[in-house]
Amino acid sequence: MGRLDLSRRSLLGRLSGLAVAPRVLFGGGAHAQDHLLEAEWLATAGVEGGFAPVVLAPDFAATSVGAGTQRLHWVEPSPDGRTAVAVARRPGTTAVLFDRRAGSVLATFEPGEGRVFSGHGRFVDGGRRFLAVEIDRASGQGTVSRRVVEAGFAIEAEWASSGMGPHDMLPAGGALVVANGGIEPHTPEALGAEIAGSSVARLDPVTGAVRSVAELDEDLASLSLRHLTSGHDGFTVVAAQDLLADGIARPLLYAVEANGLRAFDAPEEAWRGLRTYVGSVALDASGAFVAAASPRGNMVAVWRRDGRFVGTLPLVDGCGLAPTREPGRFLATSGLGETVLIGTDGESLGVLARRSGGPRFDNHAVLAA
Repeated sequence: MGRLDLSRRSLLGRLSGLAVAPRVLFGGGAHAQDHLLEAEWLATAGVEGGFAPVVLAPDFAATSVGAGTQRLHWVEPSPDGRTAVAVARRPGTTAVLFDRRAGSVLATFEPGEGRVFSGHGRFVDGGRRFLAVEIDRASGQGTVSRRVVEAGFAIEAEWASSGMGPHDMLPAGGALVVANGGIEPHTPEALGAEIAGSSVARLDPVTGAVRSVAELDEDLASLSLRHLTSGHDGFTVVAAQDLLADGIARPLLYAVEANGLRAFDAPEEAWRGLRTYVGSVALDASGAFVAAASPRGNMVAVWRRDGRFVGTLPLVDGCGLAPTREPGRFLATSGLGETVLIGTDGESLGVLARRSGGPRFDNHAVLAA
């Protein structure tokens, strides 16, 4: 813990003297801030009057951008360094393009006819196109829509996600990886269900053709595969939520490999501590460590890349996770307005800095490009 303690003293020195209350500004969707924002991370949150994208500064100060009635979920920064898109969570029908420096909403767009957004999307092709995962209202079948940014995010192509209830999607290892969650836990459809019907599909990123579909073994069929993270080398991890609360401690984190899904390792009490639910997953800047957050278990857990368990830290209603620009560090946010900096040296974990008084952060945070 020596290195963690030194890092903590250094960081706290830099943060000393800061006000505890964040900058949370409320205004019209098109109204810009009176100064440019320094966006280190992006998130979404519940704010007075609804839900909004949130810009987080290096000192964790939070500024909301506009407000709307639909719950926003994931924020995807554009490679242009200026804009980002926040996508509404299922059954949302709005995605919001905003200027993360000026703090203003620029545009909104909707899913394809008869569909809803599942909360996630990704910029591709250098930011010229945007991919969104969408779900058919009636059948639950998934679609990946490819949109042209300069054409107002108009759909130019769409492909089947090769599964039911897709939730997350990202480009990795030369493929488009889609987490088809199947039946979503803790919904009316999940009552009495024991098989989620989830999978991880790898699609051709140009044509959408299916390259492979990986499913879990029969004894893990109750797991809904939902959230993804990947590194620069294509290493990809998917996190799960369990339909069943039957006392069995099933692994909730898997590496996506060429021959299927490989479970991460952890003591049984650690899996139980996550309380059947991982709401967010992230790789650190080095790609050596993986963090997973459980708002139901009120904790953040960390593993080495090879699947070896490092440990957990408590964070009440904590779910948002993002890397920092330094190896072995993660930003975590909570629904109670806390922002926490977590560090690991591969043997232990520590809290390097903490700030309270922020908005009611939603499930995700992301490092701004």
